[in-house]
Amino acid sequence: MSLAYEWGPKMVEPADPLFVPRAREAIRASHERTGRRILVLDDDPTGSQAVHGVEAVLSLDTDAIATALEAPGSTCFVLTNSRGLSEAEAASGAIELGRFASALEERLGGRVEIVSRSDSTLRGHVMAELNALASARRESVGRSYDGVLLVPSYFEAGRFTASDIHWARTGDGIVAVGDTEFARDLTFGYSSSDLRLFIEEKSGGAVLASEVHSISLDDIRRGGPERIKELLLDVHDGAFVVVNCVEYADLEVMVLGLLAAEDEGRTFLYRSGPSFVPVLAGIEPIAPLDATTIWPNGAPPGHGLVVVGSHVGLTNRQLEVLEARAGIERVVIDVEDVVDPARRGETVRRCASLVRQALRHSDVLLVTGRTLQKGRDGEESLRIARSVSAAVVAIVLEALREHPAWVITKGGITSHDVLVGALGVRRAEVVGQLFAGFVSVFRALESRPESLGLPCIVFAGNVGNDGSLADAVDILRGQ
Repeated sequence: MSLAYEWGPKMVEPADPLFVPRAREAIRASHERTGRRILVLDDDPTGSQAVHGVEAVLSLDTDAIATALEAPGSTCFVLTNSRGLSEAEAASGAIELGRFASALEERLGGRVEIVSRSDSTLRGHVMAELNALASARRESVGRSYDGVLLVPSYFEAGRFTASDIHWARTGDGIVAVGDTEFARDLTFGYSSSDLRLFIEEKSGGAVLASEVHSISLDDIRRGGPERIKELLLDVHDGAFVVVNCVEYADLEVMVLGLLAAEDEGRTFLYRSGPSFVPVLAGIEPIAPLDATTIWPNGAPPGHGLVVVGSHVGLTNRQLEVLEARAGIERVVIDVEDVVDPARRGETVRRCASLVRQALRHSDVLLVTGRTLQKGRDGEESLRIARSVSAAVVAIVLEALREHPAWVITKGGITSHDVLVGALGVRRAEVVGQLFAGFVSVFRALESRPESLGLPCIVFAGNVGNDGSLADAVDILRGQ
């Protein structure tokens, strides 16, 4: 895409994209030559929406991670679920994984690149996780990273960075993320759309906006990989670097320049959205999946289960379209009941019974109440969310007794809890996506016996259009 974007009082048209032929092939060749591996620490299961053919480890099983990264050039996602944890818990997990990555580098004899993959609308424990990873690097090898690249773009969902401002496509058009509902998140809210100011805000002023480097669209499109290399060689002492990019061609140029800087001894840490990962890994895109590619030998009998916990406006509109189409039965989890210890048990038993009965004759929608229960602060809101997630897990565990043909999980934390807590998935392959660049299909490699081979479709809360959830159900029905 080549578009004009409005990030001020006037429209600005960047230089034309610079397309490097066979860029991802060159990136893969560099990894194989240097022994580089890509370790993606994914703060919820939706980060794999732009990749395929890679392994996801859904626990902190270092043996499984090491096996997945055995071959030079390999990529492994590790699901940390840190967006569902407190800041202290998230930092603790990050520092342990950072230490492990450094030890793995020494063992494998090649660099392990760490991508801290998070939300493309900037929610998450940004500084806590990055500081923990930098500290682990310093502790393990005696020096930290030369720079931290901030690349939150997710093009398929309409999130990109231009003029250092991060933008999101919404129902109202393209707007700065600080003006969206995501910036008002109860736990991870923020005010700054300019990523330099965002870093200053999230660091509490420890990093000033004036200290943050920037790689502009002109640097990428007019200067090419050589200009990127030149800029990155000037980054030292863990400085932040904002990467402007509006399409995959920009990221390909960026990564080629980045690898050239690494060839001269530089090291970098990454905080990114989904789009950066396939380019850094050199993964080529494939066509979206359908029922025939998910089940080459034919779909199994039975009905499907859709589990929705996300409360963003887009999810609510998607639910309206889904329920307007025939053939799905709705079961609602009353949030006030499940956070009340006196009513919790009976509510879970009643919902589980309704889901099991409905699965015998229909696809089923299990959805949390649409009124978002707010705590007095972020920590209390997180505790409420955990209570609701525990109820969802208990209900889905019961639903497995009816052997659903497929499961769709909607929302990042909901997806983690269903995959890990209910389905018992410990390792999975990311087979691909139902749509170009979003809605990943996981197939369990190691899980509860009743979950093996069960396609689990991970659908982020804030992607797609109003009809995408209903379309996903239609695809799984073979329509």
